[in-house]
Amino acid sequence: MRHGSAGIARIAVLGVFLCLAVFAASAQTAINVPSGMTGSDILRMSQEGKHNEVALIAPEILKKNPQDIDAYIGYAWSLNALKEYQKARDIAQAGYAKFKDPRLAQALGEALYYLGENEAALANFQEYLAKFPEGSKAAVTFYLCGELFVRMGKFYHADIAFSTALQYNPSNARWWTRLGWVREKISRYLPALKAYEQAVSLNPNLQDALSGKTRMLARIQD
Repeated sequence: MRHGSAGIARIAVLGVFLCLAVFAASAQTAINVPSGMTGSDILRMSQEGKHNEVALIAPEILKKNPQDIDAYIGYAWSLNALKEYQKARDIAQAGYAKFKDPRLAQALGEALYYLGENEAALANFQEYLAKFPEGSKAAVTFYLCGELFVRMGKFYHADIAFSTALQYNPSNARWWTRLGWVREKISRYLPALKAYEQAVSLNPNLQDALSGKTRMLARIQD
């Protein structure tokens, strides 16, 4: 029995060392930032969709240079893409407090949108769009403004916001469907039909668009 106990003890100790080794390797990976990398690289990686890499590397970039605004922007945008909205809010707020950059206002607005803080989200979106109406986040920002107006029951405003978003991204069938829906809510049946038809042309299997098209055809024929 004593030999058995000693064997179990050795296995347990070995397991602890293995866990420590894995932890150390993970920690080393987390801080292994390529030489010369800066926030501009982080921002580019975020725009390329490399969000997991950004989430890993950006904190280390910011430790080395807390004044690197691009690292804040790319980090906050990637955290939103990863649906880590509370963390994105905190990073965007910290960056905005330092730099007052509208791109960080956009990141903050997006996080606040998903956290249900409608008025604050809209104010941040409006700040971004006033400065960067042709910015890389303009399309999604106009779209989210439309969804905020829907939440607030401002369907005419939502119509304008969705329509503007689609000028930037006309191939998004889901956005066309949402535009059709808000137009239907304000009894703009023919424009709603056109929006639903556009959605169906882009995605013939989109059930919400197909149902909306059927409803509008019935309305117009009455």
